[in-house]
Amino acid sequence: LHAWRPIQHQFRGVASQTTTPKLPPHVLRYQQEYKARNRALLYYTTAVILFVGGASYAAVPMYRAFCSATGYNGTPMTSGRFDSDRMVPMTEAKSIKVHFNADRSSSLPWSFTPQQKYVVVKPGESSLAFYKAKNNSTEDIIGIATYNVTPSKVAPYFSKLECFCFEEQRLLAGEEVDMPLLFFIDKDCLEDEGMKDVDDVVLSYTFFKARRNTRGHLEPDASHEEVQASQGFQDFPSIDPNAPKA
Repeated sequence: LHAWRPIQHQFRGVASQTTTPKLPPHVLRYQQEYKARNRALLYYTTAVILFVGGASYAAVPMYRAFCSATGYNGTPMTSGRFDSDRMVPMTEAKSIKVHFNADRSSSLPWSFTPQQKYVVVKPGESSLAFYKAKNNSTEDIIGIATYNVTPSKVAPYFSKLECFCFEEQRLLAGEEVDMPLLFFIDKDCLEDEGMKDVDDVVLSYTFFKARRNTRGHLEPDASHEEVQASQGFQDFPSIDPNAPKA
């Protein structure tokens, strides 16, 4: 042991005397700039890949969200202008009769009907309506409802506060439920010249059996064309998110 320690110190001394040659400042600066450019290029490329992939994945949902937010193409508003001062009945304005329609896919063994044929509302007046659904099968089933309103020009003013269509509905075998809908027609419609001839509005729902797509998300178990038609998009070009890629 006593013989080893001086040798150990000797090696340490040799190691401490060995130094790495210093590079000139301009070379070090170039290396730092080169590494920084590489990192920036990597971040940029990654961001582009994520953006393009996310845009293609979300194109259809984003379009539908846009329609729900703006009322475009007959899609009732489901977000935005819900301030209390907007929900004050305009008693001097003419009334609007809102009719309720219910459809279902042939593959869904449910009965689905509105509990009232129509309600009469004033612009700015909130109204509560109900639909009834029953699972007539012997197994639990998840359903998804799509919707649209006609004439389409009323859609920017037709706002939903609560609706069973906001999320999928699971009905047990033989279960029957009441499904509420709380809505109002925005008083801004009174300032729209195109709304002056609107006396009747039809709100339509279509229930589909749910399935999981390749990404694991629930979606209507129906053809892309059938779902588009139920939302009033049949006359507009669209991309089938489940279509095989070329």
